[in-house]
Amino acid sequence: MKKFIATTAVVLTTAVAGILTWRKVESDRIRNDLWNEAERVSVEQDMAAHKQAQHS
Repeated sequence: MKKFIATTAVVLTTAVAGILTWRKVESDRIRNDLWNEAERVSVEQDMAAHKQAQHS
């Protein structure tokens, strides 16, 4: 019975650790995607402002 409880505890701990790791990886991926999008928009805005300044 002790071995069953110990094995169950190890499996549950491993599963929880795996889920938390997966959530962290997904969170980082989403944050990086948002950061890349913000950088792209910033560059587009800078280029538009530069073109507008040249035409003035």
